[in-house]
Amino acid sequence: MSTYLFELPTTGAISFGDFCVDATASNAYASHIAEATQARANLRGVLKATKRTDTDDKDYLRLIKVLDDYLPYLHGIVTCVGAGDIRLKSEPQFSWRTTLSAHLFHMSPRIALVSLHADLASSLLTYAFALSNFARVTVASLGAYEQDRAISEIERKAKDEKLNFAVTMLCRASGIFTYISEKVLLDWDKAGEGASGRPPDLSKEVNAALAKMALADAQTLAIRKFLSKSANDIAVSPGPPLPKSHPSIPLIFKFHLECVSLYSSARALAMTPGSARPSSPSSNADSNAEVCVELRRYLTDATAFHTALAHKWLGVDAGESGAQEKGGEAVAWLQWAKKELEDMKEGGLGRAVGRDREKRGRKGRVADELESVDVFLKYYKKINDSLTFQPVPKQQDLQARIPAGILAVHAKPYTLPSPAFGPGSVEYARLQTEVLALEEDDSSGDEAVASSANPRTYAGAGSYF
Repeated sequence: MSTYLFELPTTGAISFGDFCVDATASNAYASHIAEATQARANLRGVLKATKRTDTDDKDYLRLIKVLDDYLPYLHGIVTCVGAGDIRLKSEPQFSWRTTLSAHLFHMSPRIALVSLHADLASSLLTYAFALSNFARVTVASLGAYEQDRAISEIERKAKDEKLNFAVTMLCRASGIFTYISEKVLLDWDKAGEGASGRPPDLSKEVNAALAKMALADAQTLAIRKFLSKSANDIAVSPGPPLPKSHPSIPLIFKFHLECVSLYSSARALAMTPGSARPSSPSSNADSNAEVCVELRRYLTDATAFHTALAHKWLGVDAGESGAQEKGGEAVAWLQWAKKELEDMKEGGLGRAVGRDREKRGRKGRVADELESVDVFLKYYKKINDSLTFQPVPKQQDLQARIPAGILAVHAKPYTLPSPAFGPGSVEYARLQTEVLALEEDDSSGDEAVASSANPRTYAGAGSYF
């Protein structure tokens, strides 16, 4: 299944000079305030251009680079305000369009957000969206390479590396969503600035959900890479027995089970009361009461899909174990997986989602997996009906045998880049070092003067023999 495609927001124009006043005696930060305004204008311009561009032609890498340029300036203003080097003559108000909120006519509403923390949270949210979409574009460019019978080993490994790059992007995105949820929004709460009327996009629960979803998407791609070498052999000869190149089956179903856990937890978080309702009856939030149906449907579908795949591989593991007493269990797991995939194919997957091409692609994947399950089921059922004669367990009996999942990848923890100026910046540290060096030089100079004025004496000094 393809990873989630985020709609990117847009933002209104703003000048930091309208509300930031350089409070230093030397007016040291005036030029940096102007540079911050320019960096944000660049971000606004790229977001507007991206909005007008077709989905397949969006330049996510350019957006990532512009955000990499803007975030140090925004961090510099935040730290300078905290240190008292920059004074706010009025509360800053930033305008952003929400993209994860349920809204009428699919028109993303523009809302006003007060506080520098609001702009930091919104910028980081956009950053994570761009990373996730960039990973999606990277994967789309690969095609179904692992099923290409003519692909060389060198070509396959090169595409595996690109797939691994997409995994890294999603792990970075997961770390940013977590940083927003656990750090930025918490700082915003502590500041007590414009805390009411936040959309679901800027709730702790939804960002925690997005962190889990991005990690699950990364794990999905990691499973694909894990199977890429054997996928070509299976394409030539589908079904059992599995080729020698096939990786550990228990690892596969445990990876899928962890995806189930992550996607289902993400959906629960996205539907919590704190994220599904506005925190106050603010006019900003009157149409932003819920997370959009596309995101909820994606999480529901992904949970169901990976549940079916986990059951499939639990069945294959039982069938390939060589133990005669597991013949009936293999049939039971695969029958369960087949029923789940059939339900998804008949209308559950992608229902109410407006992205038709996305829906067709995901249903195609379900159809492929259903065909694979049928091959395994027919083989193991034939063996059990003619050789092993084991009873087929009921579904409730299988439920107790489902193990815990394991992670194949981990989120990459995020930290803000160093401020472009002010406390914590490279420039600030250099100036502080220079001041200390000058103080040391002045101190050593004073000691030399004192030494010349009061020369050291020795025993018998001034006496003549």
